[in-house]
Amino acid sequence: MVRRDFYDDADAPPPNSVVPAASVVVVDDSDRILVHRRRDNGLWALPGGVLELGESLSGCAVREVKEETGLDIEVTGIVGVYSDPLHVYAYDDGEVRQEFSVCFAAHVTGGELSISDESYDVTFCTPAEIEQLPMVDSIRLRVVDFLSGDTPAIR
Repeated sequence: MVRRDFYDDADAPPPNSVVPAASVVVVDDSDRILVHRRRDNGLWALPGGVLELGESLSGCAVREVKEETGLDIEVTGIVGVYSDPLHVYAYDDGEVRQEFSVCFAAHVTGGELSISDESYDVTFCTPAEIEQLPMVDSIRLRVVDFLSGDTPAIR
């Protein structure tokens, strides 16, 4: 499914859903951050996804990282809560979601780095490398919030 992100864009379609989601800033032993290049929009992002019935948001974060990157993680904190109504994403099936995501901090505990059916590439990057990657502004903001250390952010 194709996804298009809009932020404070007069041409954005009006949202018709709000879906709880988790994203994760995963760091390795060298303080690099895990990112993946998404198949639905071709942009780089933090791993994450939609909360499923019967799971906690932190459990969602653990599951999504495993599904999208092959890595096992331990959640260590909250980076922030992101629910800006000016950020919506439109899917080709007609769904237009208002952003609602809790971003967690985590470190790797195991697994093997691998791509999935949701990603073209998965890698760890330094903050300087992340600055050069094509990325949705709201995802980049989560990285900035994490690096600032002033967590949790409420946006």
